[in-house]
Amino acid sequence: MAGEEPFVSGMAGRYATALFELAREANAIDAVKADLQRFDALVAESPDLTRLVRSPVFSADEQLQALTAVLDRAGIGGLAAQFLMAVTKNRRLFAARDMVRGFGELVAQHKGEATAEVTVAEALKDDHIAALRNALKAVSGKEVDLNIKVDPAIIGGLVVKLGSRMVDSSLRTKLNSIKHAMKEAR
Repeated sequence: MAGEEPFVSGMAGRYATALFELAREANAIDAVKADLQRFDALVAESPDLTRLVRSPVFSADEQLQALTAVLDRAGIGGLAAQFLMAVTKNRRLFAARDMVRGFGELVAQHKGEATAEVTVAEALKDDHIAALRNALKAVSGKEVDLNIKVDPAIIGGLVVKLGSRMVDSSLRTKLNSIKHAMKEAR
């Protein structure tokens, strides 16, 4: 039934959907997801790689040559590497991170999982991560994959976004609320 098929929109969504279908047929969803997440992390960590991926100044051949070296060095191969090479040849590498995100959403839908964006002031210990994952599982009724970002600017507490719901228990937000309340009291 068409209503049950995972759907991600836009050009990046079409690429992500095509890759998802190929990975499902090859029974390689988890391997492709892991490789794509590793590539996405490399892009996020490297300003030079981000420039290579995003800049239209580089030709497809230059991007392909550099990407081949990066993928080899990172140990990314198989379907994920073939996909990234095809994306590069089609001059769509600038949207690769959106494609990775779309693929992750399709995998989560396929497995009945949800992804929570969690922002914390400092890195969480393993037992806190497990407790947070269990609490979110109880709320959503699904297995929850955590995407944890550390942002010292929130001072303390955490911000959790799960689907369309967001809970902001950060100290920064609470201090701002107090600040506004004190201004209104004058």
